[in-house]
Amino acid sequence: MIAILAAVMSPVMAPTAATPDWWSQLFNFSDYGQLLVLLQNSILAGALLGVVGGLIGVFVMSRDLAFAVHGISELSFAGAAAGLLLGVGVVEGSLIGSIIAAAVIGLLGSRARDRNSITAVLMPFGLGLGILCLALYPGRTSNKFGLLTGQIVAVDDPRLNSLAVISLIVVVGLFIIWRPLSFASVDADVAAARGVPVRALSLVFMLLLGLAVAVSVQVVGALLVLSVLVTPAAAALRISSNPIVVPVLSTVFAVVSLVGGILLALGSSVPISPYVTTISFLIYVVARLTSGRRARRASNRRRIVGAEA
Repeated sequence: MIAILAAVMSPVMAPTAATPDWWSQLFNFSDYGQLLVLLQNSILAGALLGVVGGLIGVFVMSRDLAFAVHGISELSFAGAAAGLLLGVGVVEGSLIGSIIAAAVIGLLGSRARDRNSITAVLMPFGLGLGILCLALYPGRTSNKFGLLTGQIVAVDDPRLNSLAVISLIVVVGLFIIWRPLSFASVDADVAAARGVPVRALSLVFMLLLGLAVAVSVQVVGALLVLSVLVTPAAAALRISSNPIVVPVLSTVFAVVSLVGGILLALGSSVPISPYVTTISFLIYVVARLTSGRRARRASNRRRIVGAEA
């Protein structure tokens, strides 16, 4: 862990004369065309995860599950680290950890207060377990660091296929339960009174969310998964409240963040996650500024109409 921190902090601690060196580490587009061909799988994976994150993020926001996403990502990280240590496989371990966390939160956290407390209990346990597994893992430090911050070169053909299958399961599952889940997300009590199986829907959605977190961790890492599953949807909700426009905008924002981050990271020697999170954050800032300006204009129009009346 000390070696990892030293590698991360070395550009910051370097003298001023070395400043161009870390600029080239951030943005270096020599041989960019060759790298683009070699890392097509990563770009495809980013596009797939953008679609998954954009769609499921709408319900994450409407159901107030942003904190739960972070809790699931910690257990996903623990599962991936355990899979790396035991030789089971990072994807398999990540899936197991995410599904266990999602099932626990879905079964025991029907109320927001219970859900938050359970998530708060799971987060440090998952992070501690993951750190323990990484400390015992004898392999390269890049594998350890990649589980936390993402790896751009880790998407080979088998992993891309598994990501595609899981993404398809999540998207199809969301479309099947979209209407009743939207109803239950707006008013669970009324939905239950109308015969909607609210508790079963909540559990199914949590399992789908667990799958989405597991595949997102493979690209952006456990620490920054919120930039895929929360920020794009939050930006879309700042612009519109239309039930059709919001998922479309959320998906576009997520795909732009992931694919754009990957394209920038191709020419660098740092992890992919800073680029993805920066693009996602900038999209949110622009959306928030746009919505604030529109709100002020609408308020001014109402005042003018009221004065004329």
